Amino acid sequence: MRLKCPANFRIIRLPCTGKLDIIHILRAFEKGADGVYVVGCMEGDCHFNTGNFRARKRVEQAAKILDQIGVGGERVKMYNLSSGEGPLFAEYSIEMDKIIRELGPSPIGTALKKKANAA
Repeated sequence: MRLKCPANFRIIRLPCTGKLDIIHILRAFEKGADGVYVVGCMEGDCHFNTGNFRARKRVEQAAKILDQIGVGGERVKMYNLSSGEGPLFAEYSIEMDKIIRELGPSPIGTALKKKANAA
């Protein structure tokens, strides 16, 4: 079964979403991402016990930071899925792509492009 995900979509694998740090999310924006979504295992089913709870907290903290600096916290989101929910994963990627397209390019990426062109 081939799942249809947006072409501008990049998957970065981690052993556990608990390894995700706020700096990873913010660095993605610094590198030009217009949005980030994190997919972790179902709450309560984490092999490492509380990894997905830590990830959710960090995603929420990153959203607050993005709101404070004027980028928009809605550009970062977390979903919980089991490994057998591939079609739902693809659906969430399309949903997130639609949200990001409606928001437009990230102000961080736009500012970085202007800076690069000025140099």
